[in-house]
Amino acid sequence: MSDLYFVQVPVGEMANFAYLIGSRQARECLLVDPAWSVDALLDQAAADGMRVTGALVTHYHQDHVGGRIFGMEIEGLAKLMARAPVPVHVHEREAEGVRKVTGLSASDLVAHGSGDAIDLGGVRVRLLHTPGHTPGSQCFLVEEPGAPGRLVSGDTLFLGSCGRVDLPGSDPEAMYGSLKALARLPDDTLLFPGHFYASEPSSTLGEQKRTNPYVRVARLEDFLSFMGR
Repeated sequence: MSDLYFVQVPVGEMANFAYLIGSRQARECLLVDPAWSVDALLDQAAADGMRVTGALVTHYHQDHVGGRIFGMEIEGLAKLMARAPVPVHVHEREAEGVRKVTGLSASDLVAHGSGDAIDLGGVRVRLLHTPGHTPGSQCFLVEEPGAPGRLVSGDTLFLGSCGRVDLPGSDPEAMYGSLKALARLPDDTLLFPGHFYASEPSSTLGEQKRTNPYVRVARLEDFLSFMGR
Protein backbone atom coordinates (compact mmCIF):
# COMPACT_ATOMS: atom_id res chain seq x y z
CA MET A 1 0.00 0.00 0.00
CA SER A 2 1.24 3.48 -0.83
CA ASP A 3 2.54 5.55 2.07
CA LEU A 4 1.39 8.74 0.35
CA TYR A 5 -1.58 10.59 1.79
CA PHE A 6 -2.75 13.09 -0.84
CA VAL A 7 -6.11 14.88 -0.89
CA GLN A 8 -7.19 17.64 -3.30
CA VAL A 9 -9.99 19.81 -1.89
CA PRO A 10 -11.99 22.47 -3.81
CA VAL A 11 -12.35 25.46 -1.47
CA GLY A 12 -13.60 29.01 -1.37
CA GLU A 13 -15.25 31.45 -3.73
CA MET A 14 -12.43 31.79 -6.29
CA ALA A 15 -12.22 28.17 -7.52
CA ASN A 16 -9.18 27.41 -5.37
CA PHE A 17 -7.74 24.04 -4.50
CA ALA A 18 -6.20 23.25 -1.13
CA TYR A 19 -4.23 20.06 -0.54
CA LEU A 20 -3.39 17.71 2.30
CA ILE A 21 -0.09 15.90 1.70
CA GLY A 22 1.60 13.49 4.03
CA SER A 23 2.63 10.02 5.11
CA ARG A 24 0.12 7.39 6.19
CA GLN A 25 2.86 5.57 8.09
CA ALA A 26 3.96 8.65 10.01
CA ARG A 27 0.34 9.89 10.28
CA GLU A 28 1.55 13.42 9.57
CA CYS A 29 0.52 15.82 6.84
CA LEU A 30 0.99 19.35 5.53
CA LEU A 31 -1.73 21.73 4.36
CA VAL A 32 -1.09 23.52 1.08
CA ASP A 33 -2.52 27.05 0.74
CA PRO A 34 -5.09 26.80 3.55
CA ALA A 35 -6.83 30.12 2.90
CA TRP A 36 -10.42 28.86 2.90
CA SER A 37 -12.35 26.28 4.96
CA VAL A 38 -9.57 25.94 7.50
CA ASP A 39 -11.77 24.14 10.02
CA ALA A 40 -12.94 21.67 7.39
CA LEU A 41 -9.37 20.94 6.27
CA LEU A 42 -8.22 20.32 9.83
CA ASP A 43 -11.29 18.19 10.52
CA GLN A 44 -10.64 16.10 7.40
CA ALA A 45 -7.06 15.47 8.46
CA ALA A 46 -8.24 14.41 11.92
CA ALA A 47 -10.95 12.15 10.48
CA ASP A 48 -8.29 10.46 8.35
CA GLY A 49 -6.09 9.89 11.39
CA MET A 50 -3.52 12.49 10.31
CA ARG A 51 -1.80 15.14 12.42
CA VAL A 52 -1.15 18.47 10.67
CA THR A 53 2.49 19.39 11.23
CA GLY A 54 2.91 22.34 8.88
CA ALA A 55 1.57 24.51 6.10
CA LEU A 56 3.03 25.01 2.64
CA VAL A 57 2.48 28.32 0.84
CA THR A 58 2.75 28.62 -2.94
CA HIS A 59 2.60 32.45 -2.86
CA TYR A 60 1.35 35.35 -0.81
CA HIS A 61 -1.91 36.28 -2.58
CA GLN A 62 -4.90 36.45 -0.27
CA ASP A 63 -6.86 33.65 -1.93
CA HIS A 64 -3.99 31.33 -1.02
CA VAL A 65 -3.02 32.51 2.47
CA GLY A 66 -5.95 34.59 3.75
CA GLY A 67 -6.52 38.29 4.25
CA ARG A 68 -8.83 40.87 2.76
CA ILE A 69 -9.57 40.82 -0.99
CA PHE A 70 -12.48 42.16 -3.05
CA GLY A 71 -14.32 43.10 0.12
CA MET A 72 -14.02 39.57 1.54
CA GLU A 73 -12.13 38.63 4.67
CA ILE A 74 -10.54 35.22 4.15
CA GLU A 75 -9.60 33.41 7.37
CA GLY A 76 -6.51 31.65 6.08
CA LEU A 77 -3.26 31.19 7.94
CA ALA A 78 -4.35 33.40 10.84
CA LYS A 79 -7.20 30.98 11.55
CA LEU A 80 -4.89 27.99 11.17
CA MET A 81 -2.38 29.43 13.65
CA ALA A 82 -5.16 30.19 16.14
CA ARG A 83 -6.48 26.64 16.04
CA ALA A 84 -3.36 24.58 15.31
CA PRO A 85 -0.08 26.53 15.41
CA VAL A 86 2.36 24.93 12.97
CA PRO A 87 5.40 26.07 10.96
CA VAL A 88 4.44 27.86 7.74
CA HIS A 89 6.88 27.04 4.94
CA VAL A 90 7.41 29.86 2.43
CA HIS A 91 10.02 30.78 -0.14
CA GLU A 92 12.51 33.26 1.25
CA ARG A 93 11.49 35.89 -1.33
CA GLU A 94 7.84 35.53 -0.34
CA ALA A 95 8.15 35.75 3.44
CA GLU A 96 7.67 39.53 3.67
CA GLY A 97 4.56 39.40 1.49
CA VAL A 98 3.05 36.59 3.56
CA ARG A 99 3.66 38.53 6.77
CA LYS A 100 2.08 41.71 5.41
CA VAL A 101 -1.01 39.99 4.02
CA THR A 102 -1.72 37.64 6.94
CA GLY A 103 -0.32 39.46 9.98
CA LEU A 104 1.81 36.45 10.94
CA SER A 105 5.13 37.09 12.61
CA ALA A 106 8.53 36.17 11.25
CA SER A 107 8.81 33.45 13.88
CA ASP A 108 5.73 31.72 12.42
CA LEU A 109 7.46 31.28 9.06
CA VAL A 110 10.19 28.94 7.83
CA ALA A 111 11.92 30.54 4.84
CA HIS A 112 13.28 28.20 2.17
CA GLY A 113 15.47 28.30 -0.90
CA SER A 114 14.71 26.34 -4.06
CA GLY A 115 15.42 22.66 -3.77
CA ASP A 116 14.82 22.40 -0.04
CA ALA A 117 12.83 19.34 0.97
CA ILE A 118 10.48 18.29 3.75
CA ASP A 119 10.36 14.58 4.60
CA LEU A 120 7.29 12.89 6.06
CA GLY A 121 7.80 9.14 6.51
CA GLY A 122 8.55 7.74 3.06
CA VAL A 123 7.23 10.86 1.32
CA ARG A 124 9.42 13.79 0.30
CA VAL A 125 8.12 17.22 -0.71
CA ARG A 126 10.62 19.22 -2.75
CA LEU A 127 10.15 22.99 -2.86
CA LEU A 128 10.78 24.41 -6.33
CA HIS A 129 11.16 28.18 -6.75
CA THR A 130 9.06 29.20 -9.77
CA PRO A 131 8.97 33.01 -9.94
CA GLY A 132 6.79 34.86 -12.42
CA HIS A 133 3.35 35.17 -10.86
CA THR A 134 5.08 36.55 -7.76
CA PRO A 135 8.80 36.82 -6.94
CA GLY A 136 8.69 33.97 -4.45
CA SER A 137 6.13 31.65 -6.02
CA GLN A 138 6.96 28.00 -5.46
CA CYS A 139 5.65 24.62 -6.54
CA PHE A 140 5.80 21.40 -4.55
CA LEU A 141 7.04 18.16 -6.07
CA VAL A 142 5.72 15.26 -4.01
CA GLU A 143 7.90 12.17 -4.34
CA GLU A 144 7.37 8.60 -3.21
CA PRO A 145 9.73 5.81 -4.30
CA GLY A 146 8.37 3.77 -7.19
CA ALA A 147 5.54 6.18 -8.07
CA PRO A 148 5.21 9.13 -10.47
CA GLY A 149 5.85 12.50 -8.90
CA ARG A 150 2.97 14.83 -8.12
CA LEU A 151 3.46 18.52 -8.84
CA VAL A 152 1.32 20.96 -6.86
CA SER A 153 1.76 24.03 -9.02
CA GLY A 154 -0.13 26.85 -7.32
CA ASP A 155 -0.66 29.77 -9.68
CA THR A 156 2.41 29.02 -11.79
CA LEU A 157 1.03 26.33 -14.10
CA PHE A 158 -2.64 25.65 -14.76
CA LEU A 159 -4.23 23.08 -17.03
CA GLY A 160 -4.08 24.74 -20.42
CA SER A 161 -2.68 28.05 -19.20
CA CYS A 162 -0.40 29.66 -16.63
CA GLY A 163 -0.59 32.28 -13.90
CA ARG A 164 -1.09 35.99 -14.50
CA VAL A 165 1.97 38.19 -14.97
CA ASP A 166 0.27 41.60 -14.94
CA LEU A 167 0.08 41.98 -11.16
CA PRO A 168 2.48 43.83 -8.82
CA GLY A 169 5.65 41.79 -8.50
CA SER A 170 4.89 39.67 -11.57
CA ASP A 171 7.59 39.04 -14.16
CA PRO A 172 6.72 37.47 -17.54
CA GLU A 173 10.33 36.61 -18.36
CA ALA A 174 10.68 34.82 -15.03
CA MET A 175 7.41 32.97 -15.70
CA TYR A 176 8.75 31.76 -19.04
CA GLY A 177 11.86 30.42 -17.30
CA SER A 178 9.79 28.74 -14.60
CA LEU A 179 7.55 26.99 -17.12
CA LYS A 180 10.57 25.75 -19.04
CA ALA A 181 12.06 24.40 -15.80
CA LEU A 182 8.84 22.55 -14.94
CA ALA A 183 8.70 21.13 -18.47
CA ARG A 184 11.96 19.31 -17.76
CA LEU A 185 10.19 17.10 -15.21
CA PRO A 186 9.14 13.64 -16.43
CA ASP A 187 6.05 13.37 -18.62
CA ASP A 188 4.32 11.05 -16.15
CA THR A 189 4.46 13.68 -13.40
CA LEU A 190 0.91 14.31 -12.22
CA LEU A 191 -0.12 17.97 -12.20
CA PHE A 192 -2.36 19.48 -9.53
CA PRO A 193 -2.98 23.24 -9.96
CA GLY A 194 -3.98 25.94 -7.49
CA HIS A 195 -7.33 26.64 -9.16
CA PHE A 196 -10.09 24.62 -10.82
CA TYR A 197 -9.97 26.52 -14.13
CA ALA A 198 -10.34 23.54 -16.48
CA SER A 199 -12.83 20.74 -17.08
CA GLU A 200 -10.67 18.32 -15.07
CA PRO A 201 -8.99 18.84 -11.68
CA SER A 202 -5.61 17.38 -12.68
CA SER A 203 -3.48 16.37 -15.65
CA THR A 204 0.04 15.18 -16.44
CA LEU A 205 3.02 17.23 -17.45
CA GLY A 206 3.24 15.18 -20.63
CA GLU A 207 -0.28 16.25 -21.58
CA GLN A 208 0.52 19.88 -20.81
CA LYS A 209 3.70 19.72 -22.90
CA ARG A 210 1.57 18.54 -25.82
CA THR A 211 -1.42 20.86 -25.45
CA ASN A 212 -0.70 23.88 -23.25
CA PRO A 213 0.39 26.78 -25.49
CA TYR A 214 2.23 28.52 -22.65
CA VAL A 215 4.36 25.42 -22.08
CA ARG A 216 4.77 24.60 -25.77
CA VAL A 217 5.98 28.06 -26.83
CA ALA A 218 9.62 27.80 -27.85
CA ARG A 219 10.80 31.42 -27.75
CA LEU A 220 10.68 34.08 -25.05
CA GLU A 221 9.56 36.63 -27.64
CA ASP A 222 6.51 34.55 -28.50
CA PHE A 223 5.68 34.01 -24.84
CA LEU A 224 5.83 37.74 -24.17
CA SER A 225 3.52 38.28 -27.14
CA PHE A 226 1.06 35.81 -25.61
CA MET A 227 1.18 37.90 -22.46
CA GLY A 228 0.55 41.14 -24.29
CA ARG A 229 4.09 42.43 -23.86
